[in-house]
Amino acid sequence: MGKATVCVASVCAVAVCAGAAVVVRHRMRSSGRWAKAAAIVKELEEKCGTPIGKLRQVADAMAVEMHAGLASEGGSKLKMIISFVDNLPTGDEKGLFYALDLGGTNFRVLRVQLGGKDNRVAKQEFEEVSIPPHLMVGTSDALFDFIAAALKKFVDTEGEDSHLSPGRQRELGFTFSFPVKQSSIAAGTLIKWTKGFSIEDAVGQDVVGELTKAMERVGLDMRVAALVNDTIGTLAGGRYDNPDVIAAVILGTGTNAAYVERAHAIPKWHGLLPKSGDMVINMEWGNFRSSHLPLTEYDQAMDVESLNPGEQIFEKLISGMYLGEILRRVLCRMAEEADFFGDTIPPKLKIPFILRTPDMSAMHHDTSSDLRVVGSKLKDILEIPNTSLKTRKLIVELCDIISIRGARLSAAGILGILKKLGRDTVREEEKQRSVIALDGGLYEHYTKFREAMESTLKELLGEASDTIVIEHSNDGSGVGAALLAASHSQYLEVEDS
Repeated sequence: MGKATVCVASVCAVAVCAGAAVVVRHRMRSSGRWAKAAAIVKELEEKCGTPIGKLRQVADAMAVEMHAGLASEGGSKLKMIISFVDNLPTGDEKGLFYALDLGGTNFRVLRVQLGGKDNRVAKQEFEEVSIPPHLMVGTSDALFDFIAAALKKFVDTEGEDSHLSPGRQRELGFTFSFPVKQSSIAAGTLIKWTKGFSIEDAVGQDVVGELTKAMERVGLDMRVAALVNDTIGTLAGGRYDNPDVIAAVILGTGTNAAYVERAHAIPKWHGLLPKSGDMVINMEWGNFRSSHLPLTEYDQAMDVESLNPGEQIFEKLISGMYLGEILRRVLCRMAEEADFFGDTIPPKLKIPFILRTPDMSAMHHDTSSDLRVVGSKLKDILEIPNTSLKTRKLIVELCDIISIRGARLSAAGILGILKKLGRDTVREEEKQRSVIALDGGLYEHYTKFREAMESTLKELLGEASDTIVIEHSNDGSGVGAALLAASHSQYLEVEDS
């Protein structure tokens, strides 16, 4: 064998060795990346931990804050707003009532024919109307004139079977889901706009007064009988279906809770005690905070960069607006520190709120063997192609950690309400049922979230869980507002006497 052949052989051998070394280096680098990514996930899991002991501390803190918020204005991060709703529907309500549900870029108008105990909601019709963007930043008159005109148009479609007793004025329940300082069941001044609205001359005005003037301008004779928010509407709708309903919780884009309190247990209430002895409290529980909440660096960074830093901490851990964003922030760190998606950070991953909770839910519920839903979401939303199964599995694990923390904290919040009402334990003398009406897209559509919340509540309550029931009150807020108009009708006194 000549020298040349030996040289070629040695060059080949060196090349093979070099190639093998590259493969080994690549594998080492890859396993190093993987170890780093796995460490980030493990750390998140530890910091998001919600053992039962911690959840009990959260529930106790919720009950303490409820007491403080009822004792004095500004006494707690929980506003514990007195709603002036002292009569919830009984099922005896009869007649024709309207509702207007304004809480975002659309509003709904509803017509409900109530037939008493025998005929319940005999008929229900509604229409959804989009608000033109220029009216969201215009004048108060322009917005309310538009709403009143749509309401009048809807009233004009009343059929023969819509029975308004002779001599009666039409009555309306008004669900207005913006911050309001309420002064009676049918009056409240707007504190500030949210959700893209900015109508300066409406701030500080009574929204019922503004709507009433607009209805007069379009020639619609209608009285606003009740001004409520969506949580209280849900409570009313739930109570109508089931007399054991004591509270309502919304788990959707945002979150809130309302419940029925004994009026004498509200130290800050200075009016006459209502005949019913009850008063519905709008907790505004999204603003709850406690040192027991399992906050991570991702939550803290998201809060600092939010439109309302330091506010709505509980909401930022559990609601649909934020879960997908927490996931994005974790993935971003994994991309930066562990090259999780390769050598470069996908540009789309840096856009806040690009990953929505419905997308996270779809990935979390992916049951395909190759997790193809996860793959397609990463490709379509974040423009990350060709992810490995190992990568996808880790992302599902992240969805699980973030959503289960939110679900378990929601259960702890509900336990806090039950504790405040003394309904968290079994009493021998009475097997009272306590029903919680639940609504909201997160609860309705994110199955793993809902199941985790319900099983956690059972775990927290122990044997008392037999007396606590969660019922889905689908879209209770619209019908609930009509029912509250009925239970606060100006004609009730006449009928009762």
